[in-house]
Amino acid sequence: MPTDESPPTPASSAHADSSRTAEPAPAASAETPIETRPIRRVLPWTLVWAASIILFDQGTKYWAEATLERGVGVPVIGDWIEWRLVYNPGAAFGIGGDYTWILAIIAAIAVVGISIFVARISSVPWALAGGAMLGGAISHLGDRLFREPGFGRGEIVDFIDYFGVFVGNVTDIALVSGAIAIVLLSLLGVSPRRPVRREQDPSLAAPSTGTH
Repeated sequence: MPTDESPPTPASSAHADSSRTAEPAPAASAETPIETRPIRRVLPWTLVWAASIILFDQGTKYWAEATLERGVGVPVIGDWIEWRLVYNPGAAFGIGGDYTWILAIIAAIAVVGISIFVARISSVPWALAGGAMLGGAISHLGDRLFREPGFGRGEIVDFIDYFGVFVGNVTDIALVSGAIAIVLLSLLGVSPRRPVRREQDPSLAAPSTGTH
C-alpha cells in the first residue's frame, strides 16, 4: 500500500545535513599550564642559600684577619693563587677608594634590587644564581656599613690573590658566579618562573554538544 510521504523541503534538508555533519566541540584540556611553581616553595631555600654564603664569606674574612699578615703572600697553588690579606676601600682593583660612601649607597641599592628579583623567582636554577648574588651583595654591604674606619666607609677584606693581579674574597666569587649563571640561563631560555601543570577547574570546562 503506498504511503503518503511529503517531499523534504530545502529547510528540513539543510537542518538534517547540519545535524549529521555537526561535531561536538572539543572538551577543554584536562590539564592546563599555569604560570609558575608556587614561589613559597623556592624562596625559603633561596634565602637559606644566601645566608650560607654570607656566613661563609664573613667566616673566611675572620680567618684571614686572624691568621694572615697584611700584605704578605702565602702560596696556595704556586704563584697562581695565594693568600694575601689586604683592605680595599674601593671597588674592584681599588677603583673609587676615595668614594667609599658612594659605593656603600650603590651596594644598598643593589641589595634592594636583587631582593625584589629573588622574591619573584620560582625556578631552582635561577634561585641558586639569585641567592648567590643576594648573599654576596648583603655581605659586601655589611662590610661597607660596619667595618673600619667607620659606618658607610668600611673597607672590604680581601685575601685571595689571583696571579698577583687581583685580590678578592668569597663575595666576589658568589657575585661573579651568580652573574655568569644568570647570563647562561637567559641564553638557554630558562625562565625565572618555572611552569607547572595542574588540573583545570571542572566548572570552567566547556559543556559537551549533543545531537538534535
